[in-house]
Amino acid sequence: MSDKEVVNKGVVTYNKNILLSIINLAAKEISGVASLCANFGGSVVKKLFSNNYYEGVKVSRTKNGLVIDVYLNIYSNYNVADVAFRVQENIKNSISSMINLNIQSVNVRVMGVEFISNEK
Repeated sequence: MSDKEVVNKGVVTYNKNILLSIINLAAKEISGVASLCANFGGSVVKKLFSNNYYEGVKVSRTKNGLVIDVYLNIYSNYNVADVAFRVQENIKNSISSMINLNIQSVNVRVMGVEFISNEK
């Protein structure tokens, strides 16, 4: 085979649920994240975003790349800005290491705070 020959290696496709699952898992890996908000706006929001919404994650495609919105609850004894930044970075790193997609932005929206009970 010469240097000028091009080898067609095929096309990799993936289901949108794979992307949503990667985002979901990347967010949950960060300490301080209590949960993702499965119902951040009621049934109306779920109907509007049913094609690109999955358990606290919404993905939109623009000409510049993906816009990812993550809705989560954090634990009360964590710094909100620090947790949000680490969630953003982990989502970006997870997607870039598994799927070659351009990400325009990752928006982390903290919807609530969960308090840790000291009772045993």
